[in-house]
Amino acid sequence: MMAGILLARAGVTVTVLEKHPDFLHDFRGDTIHPSTLELMAELGWLDEFLKLPHQKAADLHAEMAGQQVTIADFSRLPLRCRYIAFMPQWDFLNFLAAKGKEIPSFTLLMGCRTTGLLREGDKVVGVTLNGEGTEPSNIRAKLVIGADGRHSVVREKAGLKIIDFGSSVDVLWMRLSHQPNDPDLAMSHAGPQQGLVLIDRGDFWQCGYVIRKDGFEDLKEGGLPAFRTALAALAPLRASRFEEVEGWDQVHLLSIRMDRLEQWWAPGVLCIGDAAHAMSPVGGFGVNLAVQDAVAVANILTVPLLEGRIGAADLARVQSRRMFPTRATQGMQRMMRRKRNDKGEAAPRPPGFIRMIARWPILSRLMGRLIGMGFRPEHLSKELTRRHAGQAASRSSDAVG
Repeated sequence: MMAGILLARAGVTVTVLEKHPDFLHDFRGDTIHPSTLELMAELGWLDEFLKLPHQKAADLHAEMAGQQVTIADFSRLPLRCRYIAFMPQWDFLNFLAAKGKEIPSFTLLMGCRTTGLLREGDKVVGVTLNGEGTEPSNIRAKLVIGADGRHSVVREKAGLKIIDFGSSVDVLWMRLSHQPNDPDLAMSHAGPQQGLVLIDRGDFWQCGYVIRKDGFEDLKEGGLPAFRTALAALAPLRASRFEEVEGWDQVHLLSIRMDRLEQWWAPGVLCIGDAAHAMSPVGGFGVNLAVQDAVAVANILTVPLLEGRIGAADLARVQSRRMFPTRATQGMQRMMRRKRNDKGEAAPRPPGFIRMIARWPILSRLMGRLIGMGFRPEHLSKELTRRHAGQAASRSSDAVG
């Protein structure tokens, strides 16, 4: 969505395909980091965007030895918004979709699933798709951008090689009601092993419970009462609150994986976001790293696309630009995750990286910068900004005429 809008605002004809008929899918990445809020400001949308319901977190916490420790402090970032905004992803996507409708060269097709790639020789020249209630069809394009997530069809059909870093855990997501006397925590990792994530969503808590990889079925065999007891042992909430979890249908499994493509592109096709580099939930980097990829795509590829000369060197430039922050972020995530034994049991202490932050609180400011801005924050280039302004002026003249 973001890549499509940035390209379309500069005059590139763009079609975005969304396989679902709407964006209402719970427990997706809902963290809007300061770097993404800065981009919204650069686009002139920040004030309007922040009118949407959201919660703010000026820092992130974890529990260690029974104490809340600040892991990331965003209060000193050199940005307009020095906090993470927690906002349902469907609100974010609906906001972008509304902005896209204002651009003549932008088309959003909902309920359209990509099923394959069109080729001429060794070059991708479009996609095949199935729409709800329609016959299979094709769309031809100068470039196909695979932004279809960690189970990317585009990535698979392009035959791009994946480097898998594995994961020893999965996460179970669920909701609990928010009560007036609940602790004031925008986001916190609770319990001696940081095994429970609590996110304040205003009228409810979004709870994430860390389990060993592929251990959900074993957990269910133990029964709901044992599950509620395990949650209550970690949470800074009354044990009775977990009686709200009345059935396993209220518990949603997120299968964790961390990987990246060895090469993000092939002739005529480029992967970005989770399709190029699936992240773990640690730090909530995924959405915002994907948005930064989108800015790099627009900065680097707008002119080649408009001039009809998009080539392998252009696609390689995008990967080159975004590979360092991807590697660095995934490296930091691996440092932050807890070691586990062959049975999937967590080590008794937090990772050394986290203990070091707790020992020297000044490091929380560094973590605030790395989490809040990333290792290579992207900004709209002067050329892209100029083209956006030119297209806006043209649309305004057309409207007046």
